[in-house]
Amino acid sequence: MEQTLHVHADNVPAENADRGITRQILGYLPNLMLVKVHFAKGAVGRKHSHVHEQVSYVVSGVFEVEIDGKKEILKAGDAFVIPAGLEHGAVCLEDGVLIDTFSPMREDFLS
Repeated sequence: MEQTLHVHADNVPAENADRGITRQILGYLPNLMLVKVHFAKGAVGRKHSHVHEQVSYVVSGVFEVEIDGKKEILKAGDAFVIPAGLEHGAVCLEDGVLIDTFSPMREDFLS
């Protein structure tokens, strides 16, 4: 994705991230990235960890989010914070959308 200052989501292709999960990279700088992630009901964001700090906002849907072994049910309007290195994952209980922010940017998402 060519870096731009004004991003129109309709012009950003969605890529398949995993079964029932697509993502759109809406913008990034070396120390920050914004990603819109669509989940189908039942889709699983597998447990993983990374060196990036992450803050995610639940735009729609319902998710069971696990961070460092603790599970919570989150719905539209809620958010979660993941310090670098903590294992985390999510199960989508109702079709939904997350807005994920990462610092620094996820270079692995651009390859």
